[in-house]
Amino acid sequence: MLGVPSERASRSGHSLTEMDGRLCSKVACAREAVATLTYDYGDKMAALGPLAPASQPHAHDLCAPHADRLSLPAGWLVVRHEALRA
Repeated sequence: MLGVPSERASRSGHSLTEMDGRLCSKVACAREAVATLTYDYGDKMAALGPLAPASQPHAHDLCAPHADRLSLPAGWLVVRHEALRA
């Protein structure tokens, strides 16, 4: 049905709707995602930015603590896109 959010179970067992916040992609983390991480394996680069408007199959949504502690293999570059603040 159009306009009706579908329900899914969260990792914590609570029901979420598509209109609720997305969860962190890290295993066993039930925090709300605030950032999206994407990789370019060919260039050994990762981009971390504000949460994407929609979930993407090749992107990883992260909560604030996991986004802050992001580490990559030696030789990789991380590009952090910060949201502008007023």
